[in-house]
Amino acid sequence: MHRSIPCLILGLVLPILSSTGCFYSQGIRGGLEILRERRPIEKILKDPEASEDLVRRLRLINEAREFAIHDLSLPDNGSYRHYTHLDRPYAVWNVVAAPELSVTPVHWCFPFAGCVSYRGYFAPDRAKRFAARLEKDGLDVQVSGATTYSTLGFFKDPVLSTFIDLPPASLAGILFHELAHQRFYQKGDTVLNESFATVVEEEGVRRWLVSGGRSDLLAGYLEARGRQQQMAQLLRNCRDKLREAYSEATSTDAKRRRKKEIFRSLAREYRALRDSWGGYGGYDAFFQSGLNNAHLASVGAYHDQVPALRRLLESCSGDLPCFYGAVEGLAALSQEARHARLERLGLRG
Repeated sequence: MHRSIPCLILGLVLPILSSTGCFYSQGIRGGLEILRERRPIEKILKDPEASEDLVRRLRLINEAREFAIHDLSLPDNGSYRHYTHLDRPYAVWNVVAAPELSVTPVHWCFPFAGCVSYRGYFAPDRAKRFAARLEKDGLDVQVSGATTYSTLGFFKDPVLSTFIDLPPASLAGILFHELAHQRFYQKGDTVLNESFATVVEEEGVRRWLVSGGRSDLLAGYLEARGRQQQMAQLLRNCRDKLREAYSEATSTDAKRRRKKEIFRSLAREYRALRDSWGGYGGYDAFFQSGLNNAHLASVGAYHDQVPALRRLLESCSGDLPCFYGAVEGLAALSQEARHARLERLGLRG
């Protein structure tokens, strides 16, 4: 399920407020590795030792990067002009936690980035150890790998080997998503940040495929996004049922029993949805991981305000600079007023 939550660690600064020294030191080492090992893409394209496949994909990156600047009005800077090879499947491992009887995620607060609902580690064993401590405290926990890593443009973020092999539409989507974070980032509002980047990503990929003569890939991309949206809706519905169950005036044991019933129902609903997809099993591993509140708490960050922000883009007649300005106007409101306005927008149409 997760490409998904990007690790918004601002260079070597954000880990400082961690309560453990090892989180700080692993943040420095991990960030330095990604920055130190990067190579300019232009040099790799001229390197006779570079594989044909890597060269082809980096040329695609360059094309998408220029499209992001000139057609999507995204930042023109040093990000994604370099490539880093990592000897691991993910850039970071994110830890999400929620109370046993709540779908509201635990938040951690850091300088610059504000408060976020996940915590990133560059090594899976460290993420698992931190997750184990949270579980001992009675929290529901999810550990998931993320293929992307971003410093929000504070440094020249490179393209990573962890996502270079993705299909063209997904590869371009990552660039548009991460550059959208550089275009707009509201401190302490993960839901708005991720929903905004998702809208820019989807709109950017659609335009890029059509303008680049890749319309034949559009149907497959839209089908995959449609499955993702159906999946997100399924999880949102489950989360709403859990939230209602947890708010009822019943005993803790009764809430625990209801929790199990709701998750069993979710598994049945997923099997029915998978059958409607012709047996596509791309989300099987997600369901086999042992779902809990943390899985439901994390899904909302990407999708909760997407419908509202799409309405906002439509109100700008698809003009992205107008859309960016409108989102910045929302950011000037208090978080309560901002979310109320977005909720009203999401209910329209």
